[in-house]
Amino acid sequence: MVTVRGDGSNFPLVCRILQIPWGICDQRDVVCSKKKGLLKTFQHYFWDEPSCLRYGWISDLAVCTGKGSSRHPKLAIRDILKACHSGPTGGHYGANYTAKKIFDSGFYWPTIYKDAHDFVTRCDICQRQGKISQRDEMPQNSIQVCEIFDVWGIDFMGPFPSSKGNKYILVAVDYLSKWVEAKALPTNDARVVCKFLKTLFSRFGAPRAIISDRGTHFCNDQFAKVMLKYGVTHRLSTAYHPQTSGQVEVSNRGLKRILERTVGENRASWSDKLDDALWAFRTAYKTPIGCTPYKLVYGKACHLPIELEHKAYWALKHTNFDIKTAGDHRKVQLNELNELRDHAYENSLIYKEKTKRIHDSKIKNRVFNVGDRVLLFNSRLKIFSGKLKTRWSGPFTVTQVFPYGTVELS
Repeated sequence: MVTVRGDGSNFPLVCRILQIPWGICDQRDVVCSKKKGLLKTFQHYFWDEPSCLRYGWISDLAVCTGKGSSRHPKLAIRDILKACHSGPTGGHYGANYTAKKIFDSGFYWPTIYKDAHDFVTRCDICQRQGKISQRDEMPQNSIQVCEIFDVWGIDFMGPFPSSKGNKYILVAVDYLSKWVEAKALPTNDARVVCKFLKTLFSRFGAPRAIISDRGTHFCNDQFAKVMLKYGVTHRLSTAYHPQTSGQVEVSNRGLKRILERTVGENRASWSDKLDDALWAFRTAYKTPIGCTPYKLVYGKACHLPIELEHKAYWALKHTNFDIKTAGDHRKVQLNELNELRDHAYENSLIYKEKTKRIHDSKIKNRVFNVGDRVLLFNSRLKIFSGKLKTRWSGPFTVTQVFPYGTVELS
């Protein structure tokens, strides 16, 4: 570090380093008119043999030598950042580690952390790595159904270990009552789907819409003919985005969880346990509707075998059974069924609004504009992933922005 001595004896040295004309200051006259300005200039420099370095004012690192620097300061900063982040010894670390590596290399400028952060966020290789977290999800848009059995979600589970020739489970879920219908099937083609739907329609009536994914067992001519015959609208979810028919996915997980815990070591018996799993699922309390699916469909609680074995209150009433009183009570239950379903609809609406509010509060507020350059996450690699293979493709250009976060890319 070069300091100005009190007697001014080293002024010629400092002035020669900074290329300041010697005539502006007299060595013997320390209290000259230019001294204050010269001392103010000195605070921006420090001596590092054999160079004199100057602290920059606007994120510049200027390297000053006796003859001056011919290289622009911002180019020097960019080279240092590139070497410490993406060079052979960089390792593509984050902003803080990159700044620490710059410090260890002997460089400094006032906005080193800000520049390192900007450089790392613009690194193309770093942007093409990583996965999508919960903060990167899109806002939720709930499917709210007014009438029971109006909208069904349908999906396949499997393949499972063969059980009496069956390898798949076809699951259908009513969106309002959460009532689940499932059947063990040997294949997952269109023929068994159409046969299952005809049985479903004969029991619960033709719905207004059916939601499914874009599997070939749902998107074919045979399925379309059945939909046209019964006047049912077929809604498709987005490819590789099963959250569109999220109700079916939740029911699938529930059935799978029950089967995993009931089949035991003999996994080939899962088809025998499917009916019991459905019974358990239908009689379980569902938070969104505030009751069990069985009660919402039939207007009364389901009687379980344990009630008969240990003489529950319902079984004890049969001791003094009065058919007229029981009939009147059942009529009251049927009259209250519409009110029960209205309460279930309101509870489901409140539950979904609260869930959406909590979910959307955690995601990033991303706003895309026409002309933006973006990378596209290939979600297929979640299923068919390759090691050391990037999941991002592009860049693409945003050509149109739609409501609810949908964009068109080119």
